[in-house]
Amino acid sequence: MLDTKDIMETIQMIREENLDVRTITMGISLFDCVSDDEKALCDRVYDKLTRKAEHLVRTGEDLEKRYGVPIVNKRVSVTPVSLIGGRLSPDGYIRLAHTLQKAAETLGINFIGGYSALVHKGMTESDKRLIESIPRALAETELLCSSVNVATTKAGINMDAIRLMGGVIRETAYRTRDRQSIGCAKLVVFANVPEDNPFMAGAFHGVGEPECVINVGVSGPGVVSSAIRRAGPCDLSELADVIKKTAFKITRVGQLVAHEAAKALDVPFGIVDLSLAPTPAIGDSVAQILENMGLESTGAHGTTAALAMLNDAVKKGGVMASSHVGGLSGAFIPVSEDAGMIAAVERGSLSLEKLEAMTAVCSVGLDMIAIPGDTTEDVICGIIADEISIGVANTKTTAVRLIPAYGKKPGDRVEFGGLLGYAPVIPVRTDSPSVFIGRGGRIPAPIHSLKN
Repeated sequence: MLDTKDIMETIQMIREENLDVRTITMGISLFDCVSDDEKALCDRVYDKLTRKAEHLVRTGEDLEKRYGVPIVNKRVSVTPVSLIGGRLSPDGYIRLAHTLQKAAETLGINFIGGYSALVHKGMTESDKRLIESIPRALAETELLCSSVNVATTKAGINMDAIRLMGGVIRETAYRTRDRQSIGCAKLVVFANVPEDNPFMAGAFHGVGEPECVINVGVSGPGVVSSAIRRAGPCDLSELADVIKKTAFKITRVGQLVAHEAAKALDVPFGIVDLSLAPTPAIGDSVAQILENMGLESTGAHGTTAALAMLNDAVKKGGVMASSHVGGLSGAFIPVSEDAGMIAAVERGSLSLEKLEAMTAVCSVGLDMIAIPGDTTEDVICGIIADEISIGVANTKTTAVRLIPAYGKKPGDRVEFGGLLGYAPVIPVRTDSPSVFIGRGGRIPAPIHSLKN
């Protein structure tokens, strides 16, 4: 039962501490759109998306007015496109990409995700053609997001796919070089990808999902940061309790919006993603949370321990607040989207190596990190392989969203605008892993994957 104090706290969270529902994402199955005729496929996809999600944006706006909670993004995710592309040529996939862009524009949504392939154990011809088309698709569209799952704990790591993705990332950066290589901000490489993730760029509608579903992603780094500051010099057990209670309140807001959106749109409620997703706004930063916990700077020794505690407390508080929790659920550390992370990189406190260590205990991985534009494919592949290995070994989701900023060097800055923010270009080791990457094949699954 809510009392007046709870209501006033929630109002303060919204007005002063950047509490928002980061996204309402409608997942839509495209399996019934499959056709050997390219035009028929594109027509069916457009018709289904614009019919199913016709009222998504209006519903989000109505809920914002009714509850006074900002709903920042309204998005759509679709069945991984390589699974419905069949015999499409690379050019056919580009036409399908433009169809998805057109549908997103018609609907008025912020992003559409699912230009994706699942290649953790091998690649079909359809997968290969889609992956080859990614750089052009992302260069020629604005709202389309793409993801490729290259590993699972159960299957191991597909190094052939990683080797392919190094080239795809480089080409995407080049094709969007006149826009700060922004195409790479819409492309993510995964291990253990979740099928119900509402956040971009990694959202797609998984094969085990219903025909249509509503997933919601909440956010509230500013709320957690303020709660920790108010708690004062308490011990870490007490601090964990403060974070759990705060995460519970944040998630209850997301649960309410998710249920009301699902009811209004007459589709099932899927999950609430508990993730603390930062923005470039001052005070809405995961890095600031860590510093309020007692670190002089994010990146200092102790950062990984503080992040692990934060992530665990967020999950414990959130699961009590929602009947269905999924997606990524925890703390995000995207550099360009977090004012505190940006500042830590700029003052030299936070390196690529430290960010990699932090990903072992947070929600995702190396996210929205600008690297020098002349970084070689082999080095990019090595960074991906290292990060993906953390996910496979720890039975968790990890991901890589790197931006090799064309023409930029360490110390320069790339500007994306909006929620994508800006990023200082971070130095990268140039020692080549080319012989190791060139071996190809699959890295076998770890022994602890044998659980049957």
